[in-house]
Amino acid sequence: MRFKPFAFIINIAIPLAMGAIGAWFTSQYVKTWYVTLNKPSFNPPNWVFAPVWTTLFILMGIAAYLVWLKREQVQYFTRTVAIYLIQLVLNVMWSFLFFYAHEIGLALFEIIALLLVIIINAMVFYKIDKTAGLLFIPYILWVGFATILTYSIFSLN
Repeated sequence: MRFKPFAFIINIAIPLAMGAIGAWFTSQYVKTWYVTLNKPSFNPPNWVFAPVWTTLFILMGIAAYLVWLKREQVQYFTRTVAIYLIQLVLNVMWSFLFFYAHEIGLALFEIIALLLVIIINAMVFYKIDKTAGLLFIPYILWVGFATILTYSIFSLN
């Protein structure tokens, strides 16, 4: 398949934009409210989160682009896009619930739902394009870790 630069850029921009929205909810509370919480010993330093999330959003965008290239071969492309968009919205919602609303318990339930939808998204993408599905593995691992971290912070506070 021929490389489509505009489609590639759009597919990368969408998750990065969603990440920016999540970062907006997060940024004002990382240095204020978040520092007051009890955190587990395995909590990464704050500087780790931005590069990790940026990388994950770029990988998501590449995966979405690979699936988009095969859209005409996908019987349920609209459903595939819906699953992808749902996981992006759930991703932003975690930042809103945890950092902006300070609802750690709700954020815990929400991140479990997010993890499940990410796994579903990866499986759907994998059926369409193996590389696209595999690009979701780091995202699954990171959100799995974030789920454990959220549970630990909830338990400690």
